[in-house]
Amino acid sequence: MNTITPLPENPGILTTTVGSYPVPDWLSALPSEQAVNDATRVIFDTQRQAGIDLPTDGELYRFDINHPDTNGMIEYFVAPMGGCDTSIGRKDAEAFRSMHSMGFRAKPAAVVREALHGGGLNLIEDCQRAAKVAGGPFKFTVTSPYMLARTLLDQHYHDFAALTLALADVMAEQVSGCPCSCLQVDEANIPGNPSDGPLAAKAINKVLDAFDGPTAVHFCFGNYGGQTIQAGAWQPLLEFLNSLHANHLVLELAHRPKDDLQALKDLNQTVGIGLGVVDIKVNEVETAEDIAQSIEDAEKVIGAGRVQYIHPDCGFWMLKRSVADRKIAALAMGRDLYLGR
Repeated sequence: MNTITPLPENPGILTTTVGSYPVPDWLSALPSEQAVNDATRVIFDTQRQAGIDLPTDGELYRFDINHPDTNGMIEYFVAPMGGCDTSIGRKDAEAFRSMHSMGFRAKPAAVVREALHGGGLNLIEDCQRAAKVAGGPFKFTVTSPYMLARTLLDQHYHDFAALTLALADVMAEQVSGCPCSCLQVDEANIPGNPSDGPLAAKAINKVLDAFDGPTAVHFCFGNYGGQTIQAGAWQPLLEFLNSLHANHLVLELAHRPKDDLQALKDLNQTVGIGLGVVDIKVNEVETAEDIAQSIEDAEKVIGAGRVQYIHPDCGFWMLKRSVADRKIAALAMGRDLYLGR
């Protein structure tokens, strides 16, 4: 059994990453189970040496040699899930496109043909494998049931809410008992669909409530090929954000208009704010001064002490390793500069 390393009790502002990290070239060239373990250790150590307090495994638990340049945000979860069929025929693809639910996908990730269940999905084993090489506290990331539901063609429930909540039940069962210091649920669709907030919150809360420990929810406006794929703003999402059972939120703010911060003044005071201060959609590396200034600007608007975490806007999987390494180093140095360390 892995011992869960707790987070610092009086952290000030913690640094964290959001999820994915550039896959080492040698892993793509010579993939094996041992190579994945070694690469995971390297990614953990790279982050810790840069000063990241709460690193992730780079989402290498989802590594697929057939798709080394993606981070498995959807397919990793639904492909092994019981009730899902990944054999997509012409009629399935046409039916999915007619729904207009995911404009950047030409076909569904899977077709739901029967009641959903865990099937071959085994997230606790994935988390245990990461814990063995983490070397300290770490965050484990999973995709929101709402976001998963948006990528599926439903031929069983015939009701989007029922499908979403069925996915939530499966994911809740999967995260229970995971040996990580923090569980993060990732959601990149609701910012563009705020009217679905009550349903998405109900589904996400099922997953959060199943985990015995600190939790986070990450929101961004899409990171597909380095592009924003969802229009929207934080203000229409306030009621939704305040209804979540998360300890803190992980928010895209570096690649956003400055006035987005105004909406966050009305977030529940009991919910910690994670501030996106590193733009993952550009190669330019922020300076420590840039990071410190972003924290200062945010706390002037939302209040001193409200920022609990700083982080990149989203995952790093599309950037070169040399760029990502320098960005996380700047993240930690900027935090230290702001706190006068």
